[in-house]
Amino acid sequence: MTGKILDPTVNRRIGRAMHDHAMLAEGDRVLVAVSGGVDSLVLAWLLDYWRAKAPIFYALRMVHVDMGFSESVDELAGQVTPVSWVRRELARVGLEMEAVRGRRLGGKDKESCFLCARNRRQQLFELAREWKCNKIAFGHHQDDLIETLFLNMFYSGNISTMIPRQDLFAGRLTLIRPLAYIIKAEIEKIANRLGFQCLVNPCPLAGRTRREQVRGWLDEIYEQEPSARSSIFTAMGNVRQEYLL
Repeated sequence: MTGKILDPTVNRRIGRAMHDHAMLAEGDRVLVAVSGGVDSLVLAWLLDYWRAKAPIFYALRMVHVDMGFSESVDELAGQVTPVSWVRRELARVGLEMEAVRGRRLGGKDKESCFLCARNRRQQLFELAREWKCNKIAFGHHQDDLIETLFLNMFYSGNISTMIPRQDLFAGRLTLIRPLAYIIKAEIEKIANRLGFQCLVNPCPLAGRTRREQVRGWLDEIYEQEPSARSSIFTAMGNVRQEYLL
């Protein structure tokens, strides 16, 4: 069954990402951030699948940070809250999770994606410390890394992106992104094969963020030049600093 779920070429690229960036080691305790979207659900399944065949032992702890947007989900899903939705989807592949209430914004900052994401990330750092996890796994993929590159160039005036592995706090905590070498469409194919019904993003800003705008621009580029995605991704690891200001 697993062979039909994970294409060999996709499996190899995930393995290469893990190997290139030394993402997992013996005895790791990994906190897996599960939002309920397609990427995080597939990530949770993947890490559990790899654990069964890996020559090392590592522990997993799934967590969903509930940002309290349940009203939006209730209207769409018939009184199904985000927490129960994500818990149900993980149960499809035999996984359990814990849920914590996220820190909502207020006042003039109540519609800030950046601050909301920063708060959620800080909360995950605190949970990792409390639960003695030395790594946090995120479901970011190749398209996310490319979009972040352009977001930072367009709106922050710097050339940078998310990286597959990031060591923080003098190495006490490491962020890993095992899906960094595969694209969104490949993740969606895996999710379909697993039967996941992904949570519709309940955030009131969904559909009108800068990231989604940049994604639309990039989709237009890919439509005209299909090889552009691969070329851009390669370029992020082939920086000629002597030709930059």
